[in-house]
Amino acid sequence: SETITHCRACGKSGFVPFLDLGSTPLADRLLTQEQLDAPEPRVPLEVVFCPHCTLVQITETVHPAVLFGGDYPYFSSVSPSLLAHFRASALHLLESRQLGPDTLVVEAASNDGYMLVNFAERGVPVLGIDPARDPARAAQARGIPTLNTFFTVELARQLRADGKSADVFLANNVLAHVADLNGFVEGIATLLEPGGVAVLECPYLMDLLDHCEFDTIYHQHLCYFSVTALTKLFARHGLSLNDVERTPIHGGSLRLFVEHTTDVRPRVRDLLEEEARRGVTRIDFYRQFAEKVRSLREELREALGHLRGEGKRIVGYAAAAKACTLM
Repeated sequence: SETITHCRACGKSGFVPFLDLGSTPLADRLLTQEQLDAPEPRVPLEVVFCPHCTLVQITETVHPAVLFGGDYPYFSSVSPSLLAHFRASALHLLESRQLGPDTLVVEAASNDGYMLVNFAERGVPVLGIDPARDPARAAQARGIPTLNTFFTVELARQLRADGKSADVFLANNVLAHVADLNGFVEGIATLLEPGGVAVLECPYLMDLLDHCEFDTIYHQHLCYFSVTALTKLFARHGLSLNDVERTPIHGGSLRLFVEHTTDVRPRVRDLLEEEARRGVTRIDFYRQFAEKVRSLREELREALGHLRGEGKRIVGYAAAAKACTLM
């Protein structure tokens, strides 16, 4: 892994650390029987705050090919609740944007085509982009044109040169995974039609803090976004965060509507005001959260120790990525 010394968004130094979760194994590494005896890579998991642009982020970047390449095991289509959530979003876009055979919907991190299929079955041209081999193949098998690669500003320029541009650009639960945040957002600005909309979803920092969801902090999630930090990030690339919806998915997420033109709706202003009032620009706000995490850890260890002391057995079922941080 590589340790960053400058903010992933604004590029300035002077991070303030506030939560250290120690060195942990990588989430989503589901091992085969043969791999069990091999040494497991462990990487520091330290969370810091950028006082300049307010972005909360971790300091280690594990190479994306290690996290998302080759045998990445995550298929979006296995979750019925996710499918229903994104289908509703797709149907709303089809209706509100009046999409048809002359428009193009592009999705970065399109996985197995779980969302694009909703547009394709209504005759709207689509293009998926995803670096994970097996999900990309699954999408292609469903008839969803998919490039098996990472979305970057270089790829956006290439697509533009090939005469492609996006009337709708989708990116669900990927912004937090991107090491080159500015390249990704610049790619959106490059590929998005002048009158187009980019719709992104990402977990919401305030929900993470309010519900003490520290187990959603792991190496795939490089950044933890407030509306304050997002507004600045998009503005840096000539884009405007015009509207936002809060959704319960993934412990509390934001659905962001980003355009070239500025037309900021009240929901964005309300969240910016609420964040400012609660202290997202101040380090003590995050230190209080770290204190909650520490006391929760002590409570849990005590409870588990007590159960073990009584001779009881503790069993974990399934393999959620979050379990890696918790354990």
